[in-house]
Amino acid sequence: MTDHKQKENSDSLPHSVWPAQALKQLEREGADDLGITLYELMQRAGSAAFDHIRLLWPDARHWLVLCGAGNNGGDGYVVARLAQAAGFTVTLLACESSNTLPEEADMARAGWLEAGGLIHAADAVWPEQVDVIVDALLGTGLNRPPAASYATLIRQANQHAAPVFALDIPSGLVAANGTTPGEVIHAAHTLTMIAIKPGLLTGKARDVVGKLHYHALGLDNWLRGKVAPMARYDATSLQQWLKPRQPTSHKGDHGCLLVIGGDYGTAGAIRMTAEAALRAGAGLVRVLTHKDNVAPLLTARPELMVHELSSKTLEQGLEWADVIVTGPGLGQQEWGKKALKSVEKSQKMMLWDADALNLLAISPDKRQNRIITPHPGEASRLLNVKTAEIESDRLHAAQQLVKRYGGVVVLKGAGTVIASHEGAIAFADVGNAGMASGGMGDVLSGIIGALLAQRLPLYDAACAGCVVHGAAADVLAARYGMRGMLATDLFAELYLFVNPEITNKKA
Repeated sequence: MTDHKQKENSDSLPHSVWPAQALKQLEREGADDLGITLYELMQRAGSAAFDHIRLLWPDARHWLVLCGAGNNGGDGYVVARLAQAAGFTVTLLACESSNTLPEEADMARAGWLEAGGLIHAADAVWPEQVDVIVDALLGTGLNRPPAASYATLIRQANQHAAPVFALDIPSGLVAANGTTPGEVIHAAHTLTMIAIKPGLLTGKARDVVGKLHYHALGLDNWLRGKVAPMARYDATSLQQWLKPRQPTSHKGDHGCLLVIGGDYGTAGAIRMTAEAALRAGAGLVRVLTHKDNVAPLLTARPELMVHELSSKTLEQGLEWADVIVTGPGLGQQEWGKKALKSVEKSQKMMLWDADALNLLAISPDKRQNRIITPHPGEASRLLNVKTAEIESDRLHAAQQLVKRYGGVVVLKGAGTVIASHEGAIAFADVGNAGMASGGMGDVLSGIIGALLAQRLPLYDAACAGCVVHGAAADVLAARYGMRGMLATDLFAELYLFVNPEITNKKA
């Protein structure tokens, strides 16, 4: 047993994200830097998990540990040995293989047996009383459906009344992309070690990870010297992008944003985009829309400048604007197509959403001055694949969208992925299922457009806008619940996140 103590705040997740294929090398290099063996690193992982379980379920007396035939199983053997030494009743079931265990896992298994532990077969009858289930079946190397013996144990764990604690990643969840090709553990809590993996943040992750915890296993200082290829952003990230305003600044300093859309009958979409832009700090917002929408929009929000969309007003608006947002309520008729053709000629920073994306899918082009914000359905049309293919690997889909269309891509959904043509990848680790309602995308477009108008670069504006949007929805969900959340409800909370210096003072 190691004397390593848990020093990290497990609820403070790092902002760095590492691809699944880099993890083994990361572990080896980290252990070498500390001058310890991989087995000692495994003992640290088991010790960290043991401490977490005791903290989460102090009254749990009977632990059921499910071990696989890899290093994730090795972590489970360490947890079982520590729990038994602490006086808990431990039942361990193992999916053993004819193949030789990895060296570290074999040592952990031997340690469990030497301590008097028993290994039961995977098909053994479960104890009548179990207080907590430890999932140490499958780790980060999974890329296919779990084998039959594993799948059976996963189903049994999910059907049991006891909570499940997953080691590193819920078994059956693919660390590379968050897909679930077969049976998957539905964990109450997951402790991931050394690095955050993409599959914990996107795809089906939110359905199965439960509360995510983190432990660096003593590699904190070493990891701080490494540059991760991907990032995780949440509300604590906003200060890097959003600085306090100069006392002498005026509305012109905060950008002139042109919003184009709202064909007949879709005034709501363009109104939400435009008002969101004001709420997110744009200095001036001009709306070009169908003539029937002008009076209602001015009545609802007099701070907007609203005009009928015509060739003349569009030419003037494109000349006036610093940033252009188009698509919400644009439609796919001649009215919208004609406007988009004029927008295409501009070299100014812009964001395309909704019907602009549907028209783009028909006539693709690649440009570096644009953010596109597709949901999975729109992404499927942009890539000419089925929506299921988008959802089967959201990270890959975002990268393909950037490759084909350039600029910056925001692939919306649970675990929004932001990708740039320069190769940057980030996950917006905010938001909730209450956002699955009409108009949320229109509000996001306005927020990102406003941040572009306030001179954030394309990628930074996309990342910050997604975080502001999701964090505001999280405040609402915590206060009122998820059902019944409206897109316009976010307006009242945006102040908290576009002014992070005030939020931090309150905190």
